[in-house]
Amino acid sequence: MPPDDSLERALAGGAPQNVGWFRFHFAEERWEWSDQVQLMHGYEPGSVTPTTDLVLAHKHPDDYVAVAATLDDIRRTRRTFSTRHRIIDTHKRVHDVVVIGDRMVDDTGDIIGTQGFYVDVTPSRSESSTREMAAATAAAMAEHRAAIERAKGMLMLVYRVDAVAAFELLKWRAAEAGVRLRIFAERLLADFTALYYEETLPPRSAFDHLLLTVHHRVRAAGV
Repeated sequence: MPPDDSLERALAGGAPQNVGWFRFHFAEERWEWSDQVQLMHGYEPGSVTPTTDLVLAHKHPDDYVAVAATLDDIRRTRRTFSTRHRIIDTHKRVHDVVVIGDRMVDDTGDIIGTQGFYVDVTPSRSESSTREMAAATAAAMAEHRAAIERAKGMLMLVYRVDAVAAFELLKWRAAEAGVRLRIFAERLLADFTALYYEETLPPRSAFDHLLLTVHHRVRAAGV
C-alpha cells in the first residue's frame, strides 16, 4: 500500500465521538437520534425516544427562543438550515453544538422532514491531549493531502469551529457516505469554490446543502 494511502486510512479510522446524526419527520413530529447524539444529551444509547418537547427542553435558556423559532421556520419553509447553540445534558453539563440539517424526501421526491447532524464543539479538559494530538496529526497531513486541509479550513470558516472539530466533521461525513476521505474532500472543495458570489459569501444554507449532499455528486461522477 502506498505511504499516502496508509496515512489517509490511519487518519480516517475510528468513529468520531463528537458528531452524530438526527432525523425529524414533519407529519408525525417524530425524531430519531444516533447513539452519539443521545450521548451528547446525557442518555445511554437506546434509553430515550426523543420528542420535540425533549429536544427543546435540553436547549440552554438563553438559546431556547432562537432554536424554537428556527424549528418553526423549518416546519413552515422546509429549508436547509444550520445553527450554533448550547444544550444542557442530563448531568447539567453545557455543550456548545453546531446543528446542520437538509431536506429529507421520500421515494416520490416529497419533502417529509429534515435530517442532518450535530457537532459537539465544546472544549473539554479530558479531551485536550487527544484533540491536540489529532490536530498535530491532521496538520502533518497537509503536504500529502492538501485538499483535506483546505476543505477543513473552509469548514472552520463557515461553521466557526476549531481545526479538530472540522476534521472530525469531514471524517464523519466521508465515512457516512462510504467515500474515501481525500475524494470526499476534493469534491466538497470543488463544490464550495464553485459557489458564485461577489462581495459577500453565499448564505450558510448554501454550504449546508453542499455538505449534506456531496456524496451524490461523488457517486454521479463514478468515483
